[in-house]
Amino acid sequence: MTDVAAAPVGSDDSADYAGAGCLWWGMLFLGAAWVLIAFAILGFDPTSVTIIGVMTGLVILLAGLTELTAIVVDDGWKWVHAGLGIVFVVTGVLAMFAPFQTFGILALLIGWYLIVRGTFGVVFTLLARHEMHLWGLTLGAAIIELLIGIWAVGYPGRSGALLILWVGIAALVRGITQIVFAFRLRSDAHAAA
Repeated sequence: MTDVAAAPVGSDDSADYAGAGCLWWGMLFLGAAWVLIAFAILGFDPTSVTIIGVMTGLVILLAGLTELTAIVVDDGWKWVHAGLGIVFVVTGVLAMFAPFQTFGILALLIGWYLIVRGTFGVVFTLLARHEMHLWGLTLGAAIIELLIGIWAVGYPGRSGALLILWVGIAALVRGITQIVFAFRLRSDAHAAA
């Protein structure tokens, strides 16, 4: 495996990396779009079901475009990025055509996801408590996830608030990660040139 930064300017490795470095602005744009969507989602009223469904569809669509962009930038697993990108784009478009169903299904799925994740977290933490430092914190986080999941599944209105919070925070984290990656890609491309 060769170091890209040490590759000669005329080699194939530096040309590929410089081509990927030219796409840093696209990654920066996607990151900024993620952050703006996150702030928009976090500002929504949980009673506006249609808007939440449409925005969730947009977030899924943007996730698909991000995955398709990763095909150009990432060296390995291109087929996984392509597959996820296609699935996300199709799902995002379908979600925008049926926003009410999207809202209800996603809210319920997130609640059940938290129940399953919290349950496994409790079990695995208790099994590994002798090997884990601060296992009580991990156990506490798993119990909180479990309780929030039960709370959200119990009533769809609460699921809506949880859905807004979860999608908004996920979009914000993804946006910040994309922006940092874009500047790292730009910096690495300049160092390789």
